[in-house]
Amino acid sequence: MNSKPSFSQKLSRLRARLSDPEWRRYGALLLLGKITAIGLLIVSAAFINPDLLGFRAFAADPVLKGNDIVNPVNTVWTLLAAFLVFGMQVGFTMLEAGFCRSRETVNVLMECIVDTCLCGILFYAWGFAFMFSHGNGLIGLNWFFLQGAPATYETTGVAFLAFWLFQFAFADTCSTITSGAMIGRTAWIGDLVYSVGVSGFIYPIIGHWAWGPDGFLATMGSTGNFLPWVGTSFHDFAGSTVVHTIGGFIALAGSIVLGPRLGRRFKRDGGGPMLPHDLTIAASGGLILWFGWYGFNPGSTLSAMDYIGIGRVAANTTLAACAAGLTAMFAAYVLSKKWDLSFTVNGFLAGLVAITCPCYWVSPLGAICLGGVAGVIVVYGVELLEWLRIDDPIGAVPVHGICGIWGTLSLGLFASGEFGSTGQFAADNSAPLKGLFYGGGFQVLIAQALGSLIITVSTFVVALALMYAVNAMGLLRISAEGEKEGLDLHEHGISAYPEYVISSMAGPAAMTIHRESTAAASVPSHIKLGEATR
Repeated sequence: MNSKPSFSQKLSRLRARLSDPEWRRYGALLLLGKITAIGLLIVSAAFINPDLLGFRAFAADPVLKGNDIVNPVNTVWTLLAAFLVFGMQVGFTMLEAGFCRSRETVNVLMECIVDTCLCGILFYAWGFAFMFSHGNGLIGLNWFFLQGAPATYETTGVAFLAFWLFQFAFADTCSTITSGAMIGRTAWIGDLVYSVGVSGFIYPIIGHWAWGPDGFLATMGSTGNFLPWVGTSFHDFAGSTVVHTIGGFIALAGSIVLGPRLGRRFKRDGGGPMLPHDLTIAASGGLILWFGWYGFNPGSTLSAMDYIGIGRVAANTTLAACAAGLTAMFAAYVLSKKWDLSFTVNGFLAGLVAITCPCYWVSPLGAICLGGVAGVIVVYGVELLEWLRIDDPIGAVPVHGICGIWGTLSLGLFASGEFGSTGQFAADNSAPLKGLFYGGGFQVLIAQALGSLIITVSTFVVALALMYAVNAMGLLRISAEGEKEGLDLHEHGISAYPEYVISSMAGPAAMTIHRESTAAASVPSHIKLGEATR
């Protein structure tokens, strides 16, 4: 077996080959070929992927503005909150359908669904532009049809379309509040017409005053702006005024112009409210609304990074609702000596409405106190409307309108002086709000009262004009014949409960078939029609 040559032997062999001219020529060609191949590989790599070799020429880094940088965490948080707020439409639909009479259930379902579709298109076309774009103190003048929008909304870090979706869900809530007080006697075309006015003009334009980047209430109290002597701006964290008071007072205007439903006799006239047809649906809808409020209030931080603020807002929202539900139940018992479900449901909803404005700035104890007051207010608010002979089948005006005002004012009383504003990366508590009960004086309360008064009066006056205009066109109220027939059959051609016989109380009922009747020949006497159709 031949052993491998040693290093000295290899070196001697190389010297011998280099002395041969033929070998030298062969070695030179071999070395040139290898160098050429390596060079070609380097050049190819430089053209195909220059980053591998660091040869790419980069342009100068662009100058990025704050609203060009999307914060993915805050964007996802805002989207999740938007989905929760949109889910409140299920709750509103169930609540209104349960509190109405069975003869108008389909009409309520259609209103809630179609108002949502209509609001989405209007808010895309011009509603969002009116409300949230730059313009002047009264109205926004940019981003119509969402054109020319930046990557994010202002300095929130939230992707622009995510913020649009979140605010669309709020706008849809306002429109739904309005329809609830007008059920049972509003013509379908009239509903569509006034909904265009609400979602396309009233809500976004008046909302701009408080939530627009240059709205005159948002900038109030500062030098060179509206009422600089106030010293602070109007605050509404999640919409006690902007969403609920606006919706509630549009509903009041609609109820006044429409008048009561046929057959509605008020307590002072020896009658009472028309009974809801399905409290199971109504109560379940109320609880779904409560769940959706966890998107409404905590989501208004627009920042998942302000996790302490989110937790505080969620806790305050819960406690206010709990306190209001209990106080409403007891207040209603004082009046009727009955444990009333409808008042209890509207009670916790009133607490949710009230806490929506101050939820970021109050302590848990403050949330309980202001929620408890809201529960009492809503009971006596319903009684006030009854005395005024205003027909509001679901209590939209007391829950959203009156308790929206209370919640807005309560900030000036219960702001604890610990919390300032939410932020993209953390809370900024350098300038906290302090209410009257915490030694802050009247400054915040005055600002809240002025903002609430301006928005409430403006909304009511404009809404009255809108409703009277639609009514003058003969479109607002259904004909007497149509109302007697029931909106479901008259406007939509179908009953929500076609398998049931509808009693004179307008609710599904079982009718005993008497032995002496003609029908007894074919149906056994012990069978009831309601049982046969289950």
